[in-house]
Amino acid sequence: RRKIYGPNLIEVPVKSYARLLVEEVLNPFYIFQVFSIVLWVCDTYYYYAACIFLISTISLGLSLYETRKQSATLQNMAKMSVGVRVRRPSGEEMVVSSADLVPGDCISLPADGMLVPCDAALLTGECMVNESMLTGESVPVMKTPLPAGSQAAGTVYSPEEHRRHTLFCGTQVIQAKSYVGREVLAVVTRTGFCTAKGDLISSILYPKPVSFKFYKDAVKFVLFLAVLAFIGTLYSVLILVKNQVPVEQIIIRALDLVTVVVPPALPAAMTVGTIYAQNRLKKQGIFCISPPRINLCGKIRLVCFDKTGTLTEEGLDVWGVVPLENNHFMPIVHEPRCLPAGPLLYSLAACHTVSLLRAQPIGDPVDLKMVESTGWRLEMTEEEEGELPAFQQFGTKVLAVMKPPPEEEQPRDRKHQSPLGILRRFPFSSFLQRMSVLVKLPSEASAHVYVKGAPEMVASLCRKETVPVDFSQMLRHYTTDGFRVLGLAYKPLSTVTTFEEALQLPRDSVESSLTFLGFLVMKNVLKPESAPVIHLLRNANIRPVMVTGDNMLTAVNVAKSCRMVEPKERVIFVNASPPSHDKPAALKFILAEHSQGEEQLEGLYQRDGCCLQPQPCHFALNGKSFAVVREHFADLLPKILIRATVFARMSPDQKTQLVCSLQELNYCVGMCGDGANDCGALKAANVGISLSEAEASVASLFTSRVANIECVPTVIREGRCSLVTSFGVFKYMALYSLVQFVSVLLLYTINTNLSDFQFLFFDLIITTTVAVLMGRTGPAQELGVERPQGALISVLVLGSLLLQTALLITVQVLSYFIVTSQSWYVPLNSTVTAPQNLPNYENTVVFCVTGFQYLILAIAMSKGYPFREPLYTNVLFLVVLVLLFGLMIWLTLYPLGFPKTLLKLQGIDDLNFKLLLLGIAALNFFAAFVLETLLDHGLLSCLRKLRRKKASKKLFKRLEKELSQQQPSWPPLNEPLFATP
Repeated sequence: RRKIYGPNLIEVPVKSYARLLVEEVLNPFYIFQVFSIVLWVCDTYYYYAACIFLISTISLGLSLYETRKQSATLQNMAKMSVGVRVRRPSGEEMVVSSADLVPGDCISLPADGMLVPCDAALLTGECMVNESMLTGESVPVMKTPLPAGSQAAGTVYSPEEHRRHTLFCGTQVIQAKSYVGREVLAVVTRTGFCTAKGDLISSILYPKPVSFKFYKDAVKFVLFLAVLAFIGTLYSVLILVKNQVPVEQIIIRALDLVTVVVPPALPAAMTVGTIYAQNRLKKQGIFCISPPRINLCGKIRLVCFDKTGTLTEEGLDVWGVVPLENNHFMPIVHEPRCLPAGPLLYSLAACHTVSLLRAQPIGDPVDLKMVESTGWRLEMTEEEEGELPAFQQFGTKVLAVMKPPPEEEQPRDRKHQSPLGILRRFPFSSFLQRMSVLVKLPSEASAHVYVKGAPEMVASLCRKETVPVDFSQMLRHYTTDGFRVLGLAYKPLSTVTTFEEALQLPRDSVESSLTFLGFLVMKNVLKPESAPVIHLLRNANIRPVMVTGDNMLTAVNVAKSCRMVEPKERVIFVNASPPSHDKPAALKFILAEHSQGEEQLEGLYQRDGCCLQPQPCHFALNGKSFAVVREHFADLLPKILIRATVFARMSPDQKTQLVCSLQELNYCVGMCGDGANDCGALKAANVGISLSEAEASVASLFTSRVANIECVPTVIREGRCSLVTSFGVFKYMALYSLVQFVSVLLLYTINTNLSDFQFLFFDLIITTTVAVLMGRTGPAQELGVERPQGALISVLVLGSLLLQTALLITVQVLSYFIVTSQSWYVPLNSTVTAPQNLPNYENTVVFCVTGFQYLILAIAMSKGYPFREPLYTNVLFLVVLVLLFGLMIWLTLYPLGFPKTLLKLQGIDDLNFKLLLLGIAALNFFAAFVLETLLDHGLLSCLRKLRRKKASKKLFKRLEKELSQQQPSWPPLNEPLFATP
């Protein structure tokens, strides 16, 4: 077996620095850098080459260090080697290293717990497990043994279906209790990368690729710049040949132009915005493991929310119990401890999976509240202390004992003396929607079974005659008010008298022909932040959708109270039934009864003059209907998804299917949940945000420490801001190359060039500082309806670049002609090339004008409204701009000795001419600003009007339009539709 499965290790390769270096340097960007540096050295730009080399080396070093550090952290997270006791078939036990475990090994778990080194199925005993590393769920989970004997004969083990019996790799067993024999045994099912933890690590190592138009466009754009460079090169070759420059000089010059056009700092500048956004999110307690995804958050159109623990508080308060008498419901009892001794009280006291950890009860929040409301107390059996007297009175071994409250705490007329012994637990399963326990009273020989779960499910397991006639009416009464209702039932089991017999019983024989006992009603409290956030998202035209495992009417009530459904909007239930042997699958749309009387219906169908718009409606459907619609009404699924707001009784798998179906409609989907049973959906969504304590939840890219949904608008705002920043920086870097390209071509024409330190001054002092600080501006406070653009290659971006380029060419050529027309102008020596003919007037004027152009473009490209805060809030950027403007004005008007010789500037004595240069710069500033504003506002609205005629690329937009124009209005109410076989 070991040969087949290999060692149980999750090995994360940490590459050596040498290997990383080779891989990084082979990146086309670095090859281009090396090529540029060699070229600059040939062209005697030594200082510039040395500086760029230094900067590249530092950035490369840092990037290698970060990559290596991340791999090492991941390796430590994945590395795990513990000693495990393995029982061999011969019966002997030996301690082996966890690395040697293979599927099929039988391992023994220590009573005080351990870190689980593989996926294993529990065979005997019970375990309390902390699974927060995998799911982010902080409540420990109770694991019970796999069903044994006849009931297990036909079933095939699956880790997903049998979650409650499976210990996952990387989780922590807090305590293990054995009941038969002395040991808690489990069988190894999966090892290494096949385990749940291995799956997590591999998803971090090889994340789902982000297909985002912005990044694809960036590559196309660089190619466009390269074409420009080629044209420029041809022009320069012709000019240089005409000027009779030696061949080797021509080659160097022509290639030099290529390095000018494609900015070497582009990739670094592009990621700056996302890194700032990541740091801002971190300060607000939101962690992100994949920074490129932040840009994607800016495009979110729809957010799915889990209900319990996300929109509502985690724990539920007990509101009361509705008992039965003579098969009729009695008034609600708000204090369960006042109930008489009998099945109803015993079901509340014993039907749970609460366990003790260091004398503290732990378990599901609902169970804890239920037990607390009865006042009964739990005592666990401790094997070491021998059989306690409390446990001997049952005449058999028991898992735990529930003791009635002390007499002074009990109501005067009710005295409960006898404790309850719990023989066996069948834990809650979201697939079965119920849990049950076998309980024995000291005075009785046989045991009873108590069941609690979803009311419809529990009633379906009860004998018909024990369920009251007004069952549905009573259930609706509470669920429409937003209460969470659980059904309770029981039956005596005459066949079971001992602990061993209880262990042999199959679950389905226990949970059948029960007697219905009543309802446990719990109050679901909405978190105070939920309603304002949902309202904010709806105002920003971002669709909220609720996906929950709870009852339909409770979910609709919560949707109303958190404003997913406004008071005047109608709710339509989508009911789909699967095909039976003689009928095809059927689908029916039913208007919710309490949609404010009948007047609404008339409003829906009044169409005289089409002035009355039908009120927006929200579909609500449950998991069963969703499954039927997916299978039998695939053509209607998109239409239903466009309108559906509430999905109830959804299994974890269905949540994932829903997210994928929404993505097929071209929605950019966000998902927010607590990570407990929505891991799959969080992973599948474009942006998954899990509310949990862990810094990096395995389940999702974003994790929020603050357990409410305020993180959703925050992440969207940051995404929009980061996207706009990336655009701005990209346009700035492209224009900076174009400014330099134009100025260099202009100077080539007259057989000169910029000096070494002039290049250095522009590239390092101006552009790099500006590009890095540009991204510091934070996101705007309000979340608007508009969304930032996601495509770089669009009329707007390209139009802006072309017009700005035309402007900067005009200004540079204009200033060149102005200088040559001055009376004091002396032409340069064109028999030699730069740097021999520097300083000269032409070079100095071009230097001054382009210096201003770099700064002007930086301001024009730093857009604030509507996605970012105004420019002045970015104080550091503002200060740097003011200093650089000051420096440029000083260099233009009064260049002094040292900087003048360093930059090789020609002294100009005519003050009026220098002021004229400043005037030209001011004019350029004004023109650039007017251009950007016109493009942003004027052109956008023109484009939108033209675009309206074109069908949208997004499928959901086309469907929305189709639905709004459909006559008669869709859906047809109360008419069954049948699937075509």
